[in-house]
Amino acid sequence: MELGVLLAPINNPSQQKWIAEQATRFEALGFNSLWAAQAMGRGFMMTDPLLTLATAAAVTRTIRLGTAVLQLPLYATLELAHRIFSLQQLCGPRLNIGLGAGSTAADFRVAGKVYETRFSDFRDQHKALKTALETGQHQGSDLSPWPNLLGGPPLYLGSWGNGVEMAARNFDGWIASAHYRSTQEIIAAHTRYRGFGGNKAIVSTLQLPKGTDLGALRAQLLAFSDAGFDETALMFLPGGPKPEAVIQLLD
Repeated sequence: MELGVLLAPINNPSQQKWIAEQATRFEALGFNSLWAAQAMGRGFMMTDPLLTLATAAAVTRTIRLGTAVLQLPLYATLELAHRIFSLQQLCGPRLNIGLGAGSTAADFRVAGKVYETRFSDFRDQHKALKTALETGQHQGSDLSPWPNLLGGPPLYLGSWGNGVEMAARNFDGWIASAHYRSTQEIIAAHTRYRGFGGNKAIVSTLQLPKGTDLGALRAQLLAFSDAGFDETALMFLPGGPKPEAVIQLLD
């Protein structure tokens, strides 16, 4: 199993290079991927995930880059397809796009979208987005992307419950958040995902706060690995363990 990292947000006006510094450091340490999360209007600010990945792409060479996750109902379909094609030009084959229906009403208020219909909106829109990425077209408009961009990057679904079946049948992979779920719940959902024929599976947002027990963390990571997960994306919190120590846990 590989290890990735969720990039920490800029929280100080003097930290303009913070995203770039993280990206180069984690690539140099041997982490497999960098992920950017999305949140708006929640009492703190996070840099737009697509801008975050564009910054990371500019200062790295080989590390994979992805969103964990973009809230699809916040976007117009063809507008998002254009942004993804644009980011693809910067990232090349390293780009992965994780999508979700959204979980927090504040984000929808900021975007002027309807929170209550997010699941039905997502079901319709993810099909439209896939078609737009395959063809460059949607509802009579044509983005005219370069031919090498057609098809878009791999799309992953961030979801729980019945969503694992949708992830297995309609997406290139599944992203399971460890933020609110136990290791046992995550592994049980993974078993269901594989049962539906799912391909790549990633655990995201495994938070590492101050006082993290590296022995217990290693056991947890091995449990995910033994269950068949392909990757775990870690979230290093202030005062938490050093990335240099964590990357060695699975050696």
